[in-house]
Amino acid sequence: MAVPEALAGLAAMPGVRTAAQLREPSPDAELLAVLPPLAALLPGGGLRRGSTIAVRGATSLVLALLAAATRDGSWAAVTGLPELGLAAAAELGVDLERIALVPDPGAELVPVVSALVDGFDVVVLGPARGVTPETARRLAGRVRNRGTVLLTAGPWPGADLELKVTGRRWHGLTQDGHGHLRTRDVVATTRGRGAASRPRTVPLQLPGPAGAVAAGGSPERRLVEVAG
Repeated sequence: MAVPEALAGLAAMPGVRTAAQLREPSPDAELLAVLPPLAALLPGGGLRRGSTIAVRGATSLVLALLAAATRDGSWAAVTGLPELGLAAAAELGVDLERIALVPDPGAELVPVVSALVDGFDVVVLGPARGVTPETARRLAGRVRNRGTVLLTAGPWPGADLELKVTGRRWHGLTQDGHGHLRTRDVVATTRGRGAASRPRTVPLQLPGPAGAVAAGGSPERRLVEVAG
């Protein structure tokens, strides 16, 4: 199916509505909820409509940011992530019934993202290499006007907020290499503009013991460290 036809189909999905279709939203509507362990990372404790947020270092954090919003009834579209693991997304708490996928926008990246911004509460964009600052500003303006949230899995010129994941440490293996990887400690740091200009650092488990994101706690014995 061609990209324009796919987008037309997405736009026709029952219930797909965003801030572009709302009138006089309440102050509460300006923020989309996130899971409690992630709230301390974000100004106001949620995803602010009209903002662009770049997430570097962990696609799993991008998905975790969708979890509460989709469970609360928001719609999200994901493009440019053809290898997205839906099982992993579900484990992180994402409501798959409220996710639309455009795996590969091809050469039509800008019109695809523009159309998705018009039709969804949250748009997730995979690594966007070659996006110029001018193009990024134009899309950011559309995001602001429509009241959407744009999450990018990778750097984005002029992003309102950047989240970076470092310090990855897996738990679960014994010293002789036996066992199963169960949880991963990470450190998430945010830096942005305005209310987000002061960096925030939050320890997380991504994934936590049940597969979803969890607050970082007293670490178990760290037996193996990997870069993934």
